[in-house]
Amino acid sequence: MPDGGSIQAGRDKRLDMFRGLALVMIFVNHVPGTVWENFTSRNFGFSDAAEGFVLMSGIAAGLAYSKGFWQPSWAAARKVWRRAWTLYLVHMLTTVWAIAISAAFALWFAAPQLLHENQVWVLFEKPLGFMIGVPALTHQLGYTNILPLYATLLLVTPLLLIAALRWPRTLLAASVLLWAAAGQFRLNLPNFPNAGGWFFNPLSWQIIFVCGLLTGVALKRGQRFVPVLPWLQLLSAAYLLLSLLWLKVPAVNEAMNHFMWILNTELGLPFYVTAFDKTFATVPRLLHVLSLVYLLTTLGWVRSLAASPVTEPLALLGRHALQVFATGTVLCFVMQGIKDVTGDHFLFDTLLLATGLSVQFLVAWLADRWKHHGAARASAKVAPATFAAVPAVEARGIA
Repeated sequence: MPDGGSIQAGRDKRLDMFRGLALVMIFVNHVPGTVWENFTSRNFGFSDAAEGFVLMSGIAAGLAYSKGFWQPSWAAARKVWRRAWTLYLVHMLTTVWAIAISAAFALWFAAPQLLHENQVWVLFEKPLGFMIGVPALTHQLGYTNILPLYATLLLVTPLLLIAALRWPRTLLAASVLLWAAAGQFRLNLPNFPNAGGWFFNPLSWQIIFVCGLLTGVALKRGQRFVPVLPWLQLLSAAYLLLSLLWLKVPAVNEAMNHFMWILNTELGLPFYVTAFDKTFATVPRLLHVLSLVYLLTTLGWVRSLAASPVTEPLALLGRHALQVFATGTVLCFVMQGIKDVTGDHFLFDTLLLATGLSVQFLVAWLADRWKHHGAARASAKVAPATFAAVPAVEARGIA
């Protein structure tokens, strides 16, 4: 919970830097088959960039929207819901482009692989269900399905913020209970026209978002949600090291997997405690992302690094995460199609990824310029009106 000390409130450059880094890793992972995906975070721990991105989205929501819920109003709620609507529209746009790109490679390049991957194939086997499921969000294509999760969580964010500002412990406890219930009873939002549920299960992933939201609300107050504790830093570092050894050292991997099997089969612990399931945000993955974020936010050199010009390109991506993610999603389908035609080649794959990242940096730069240009125009419009009003005020004063 918030400690007695305070930190500087305002825009946290670490958030922009790490969101930008997460976007880069998500893009690299979404163009599978390249050497470079071996260097993303998922190869060094149980969680990956998706968990980090959702947690940082929660932090951003707490920072951006919490002020309006000290005294809840419909205007404050509408601001959050407008963002959710924007995410929905962007998701629909990227989905349509993903289908079009898949069809284009089949039609013009004799490369129909994309039509049989990423859940696009449902369009041919169950066309009516596909046309219902896509706009209803019950059918989501691979690589496009994180925005529906975020949009769904934003729909309930006004209630979450009210609770976070008044009863943070209760909110955290309720979030843990919902996460456990989703894992215990395999609760999920429905999938249609196929069986099953969402790949990013909102009932499970909400715990990551809520942890981020509580962190963001505390940051808005100039505090920390979890204080800096040396023993907790050591514990977090130890778990991160264990997960690294677990993945990279065969003997450790075999021993720990056997230990988890014993916990599940001999002691009867549920799967969401012992498995590595991404859909239900199971304990190993959840502890990994929480440990990683906690440790990074307690290290002073991380704040200094985020404030340095060296990391400004990543921060630029992070400041315009939605535009960058949407662009990267469309590009990843293009590049998957290209790789289906050309195969795997180190130099060509490197060129592909470099081109895709360059386009995303360009989009972020243009968005930044547009934002500053719009702000400058707004200031220019306000200034003449202000000066023009001065003589009238003086005249009234003299009268």
